[in-house]
Amino acid sequence: MRIVTPPVRTEPEIDADRGLQMYSQMLQIRAFEEKVNELYTRAIMPGLAHLYIGQEAVAVGICQALRRDDYITSTHRGHGHCLAKGAKPDLMFAELLGKQSGYCAGRGGSMHIADPETGNLGANAIVAGSAGIATGAAFSAKSRGTDQVSVCFFGEGALGQGVLYEVMNLAQLWKLPAIYVCENNLYNEYTHYSETTAGEILARPAAFGMLADRVDGQNVRAVFAAATRFVESARQGKGPGFLLCDTYRYRGHHVGDINRTFYRSKQEEQDWMTQRDPITRLGDWLCRLGFAVPAELEDVRARAYANIEEAIQFALDAPYPDASDVRRHVYA
Repeated sequence: MRIVTPPVRTEPEIDADRGLQMYSQMLQIRAFEEKVNELYTRAIMPGLAHLYIGQEAVAVGICQALRRDDYITSTHRGHGHCLAKGAKPDLMFAELLGKQSGYCAGRGGSMHIADPETGNLGANAIVAGSAGIATGAAFSAKSRGTDQVSVCFFGEGALGQGVLYEVMNLAQLWKLPAIYVCENNLYNEYTHYSETTAGEILARPAAFGMLADRVDGQNVRAVFAAATRFVESARQGKGPGFLLCDTYRYRGHHVGDINRTFYRSKQEEQDWMTQRDPITRLGDWLCRLGFAVPAELEDVRARAYANIEEAIQFALDAPYPDASDVRRHVYA
């Protein structure tokens, strides 16, 4: 079975401005997630959250290749996708804390943030739950005659869900502008994906004759290059694509998953963090090409973390919804 790959693999130009923008975005996501973990450990944030730390290059690389009016759908580990597509950290923090000014007026919380103004059709706590939504958005774009593209982010655990294959089949039959982005961070909660996923992952889209490729998800430039090819192909009406991104979550499955040694070693975590960190790798590349110097990158880091501090203060100070709102949006 042949895997269909893009015929041209030239890497798009990444200048200093775009490189620094990517660097800033990844830092913003990491700073946001570190603050989320702090909110949980201080018992300020209700419920759980699933941190995106370590996977920043996937969200940023993909969304850098999209327009504002393109669509994305997200997962339970979705803060990074939301931020990369243009969501504001202050409104996201407000949502996590159940405040009225949050994106869903405090009703959605960590796993259900949506921001239609930036094309974010929503995160979803159900594994593969947003696959149908993303494919429906692609169907809508084609039906309306626009050149919008729809991206569906999902983890490798979604490969065990039938709905993903149903919508991929339709997308290929109808040549929909949908891109299925599999973030393989190696673990389905606490189980290595090799124990749950038979065969080769890319053989699955290949069965549909779908455009497919694999990329180092810790290299934002490589993700951006692949995403650009896939997006251009979809805009030209050539149908859907499947992009497999090899990545890693530095923290646990959720914020309460502290002792992970029963399913992965501390050495494994340390190796990924020290040898394949996406932010460090991009920073080294920027300096090597003369696009930045270490002091400049430190300024970018300082601004990113300062912005997150301002955002969380906004959320902490924001009011909760009025008690009378509890019946709003309840239909039965």
